[in-house]
Amino acid sequence: MLRRRPPRSASADDLLTTLGRLTAQAREGAERQQARVELAEALQREMLPATLPEVPGLRAAATYAPARHGLDIGGDWYDGFPLPDGSLAFCIGDVQGHDVEAAAFMGQIRIGLRAVAPHAADPGEVLSRANDLLLSVAVGLFATCTFLRFDPATWELTSARAGHVPAIWATTDGRHGVVEDEGGLPLGIVPGETYPVTRRRLTTAGSFVLLTDGVVEGPSFAIETGLAQVTRLVADRAGDDPAEVAAEVMNIAECTGHTDDAAVIVLSFDAADRAG
Repeated sequence: MLRRRPPRSASADDLLTTLGRLTAQAREGAERQQARVELAEALQREMLPATLPEVPGLRAAATYAPARHGLDIGGDWYDGFPLPDGSLAFCIGDVQGHDVEAAAFMGQIRIGLRAVAPHAADPGEVLSRANDLLLSVAVGLFATCTFLRFDPATWELTSARAGHVPAIWATTDGRHGVVEDEGGLPLGIVPGETYPVTRRRLTTAGSFVLLTDGVVEGPSFAIETGLAQVTRLVADRAGDDPAEVAAEVMNIAECTGHTDDAAVIVLSFDAADRAG
């Protein structure tokens, strides 16, 4: 019976050549991916506003932290802008997916919200119109979002949620909680979706905090644990400088071991009868 000869082993030179080629390919792929990550982060930071609008009696601040792992950059955003009627709009959201495509979609959402907000009656209509607008461009991504409108004439805060993490509130008289208002589906999923609106008159000074899930959820925390920690912090700092509160909330995000982006908006307000 004939035996097959074992295959000839590669020479040391052949192995080194192959190893060098694979290493070069890996390096090229890593560099290309790193370039995409840096572009996504740059796009996101350039599209986030440098400041948020304020009025006497209402102060606003925000902060953003990129994902610890570059591949997860690109999904979270926040925004704030004045509306023609004198009210202020604030929104925060999280795009499904990451990298350049998510960052670009985030830009489309911000532009869409800014475009429809001046012509909508309330935050629910803003989200509904933005949802249909995003579906019309057929990107194939979706995003969660919370949209607020603050009216300095009535000192009323109206809000609507599109599948987003609940907000957190606290007042200087010791009350606090997680906002579990009814919401609708994320933007970009179902045409014609409606978004219930909640109205609050800010009769007591305090803080209202919007955040993304990267702040309160990660390998070290369940989302319920993260929300509870942020609620305790905001209760202790109700009505304080919003930039300081935002920074402290982001410190909680670092404790979660988050692998996602994280964004926070803090509104600190006086009572309605002390405004102005």
